[in-house]
Amino acid sequence: MTVTGGPKPKAVQVADALRDDIKKMKPGEKLPSQRDLMDRFGFASQTIQNGLAALRAEGLIVSAGNLGNFVSDGSAPGGDVRDDIKEIRSQLQALTERLEALESRSAPGGA
Repeated sequence: MTVTGGPKPKAVQVADALRDDIKKMKPGEKLPSQRDLMDRFGFASQTIQNGLAALRAEGLIVSAGNLGNFVSDGSAPGGDVRDDIKEIRSQLQALTERLEALESRSAPGGA
């Protein structure tokens, strides 16, 4: 059974809103920083990262590591292994932070 019509997941809301923004932008233009997006949407860092990851998977944006995310020129992904490694490292870092937060909550005396 599939549930339809419910509220969209937050990461999907981020991706949808940014898709609309991207339509008004030119290739190579920089998207707002992750901090700016967190302030705009009021969502956690991981939620913003998941929304951006969806847009990267669709080929709408490209990540330039610490420089930020940019509107793609529409060309096919280059398949650069270094970019894949950067993305994996980014995801591992985010998961590590989430794990630490969960562990601190479950520790004696945690929230």
